[in-house]
Amino acid sequence: MAITQTPSLVTQLDLPAYALGILILLFVMLVHGLVLLQVAKRYEVKSFLYLSERKYSAVALIFYLSILYLFLTHIAEIIIWGVSLWTFNLLPALGESILFAGSTYTAMGFMDDLLPPGWKMMAIIIAFSGMFSFAWTASTMISMTKNFRQAYTRMHMKKLNIPAEIIERFE
Repeated sequence: MAITQTPSLVTQLDLPAYALGILILLFVMLVHGLVLLQVAKRYEVKSFLYLSERKYSAVALIFYLSILYLFLTHIAEIIIWGVSLWTFNLLPALGESILFAGSTYTAMGFMDDLLPPGWKMMAIIIAFSGMFSFAWTASTMISMTKNFRQAYTRMHMKKLNIPAEIIERFE
């Protein structure tokens, strides 16, 4: 007769996953917030200056560069999660850890749950960090769209030979 061991209450409740997951979540959100503030601040200042100088194409360029920075921030956060999973020996290979983190962070879920017993909740915490980060990024992008649309409209008003004094009144 084989003796089966019952997992401990700590393992059953995934308490280690909560503890480590919340610490990494706080770090990821701190990084995300700092990058978002920098990107948004720089975009607002530069787009305002370019609008006042009537450099409408430059506004579009910095808008798309800012979007690229935001995308790269999400990639960096996925790597942070993946490296964390690998560092704490929750997954055996770094590439697999990053892929699992990306699958979970984006809530795509195209990978099986590879985490060991007692750590399953980590996947949900990673998914929450992705949802929070994507929502925060979306709200930032929406606020950035105002100057982009203004530059885009002014550029096309200029192409239609609308007088400069009318273009300048457009906000």
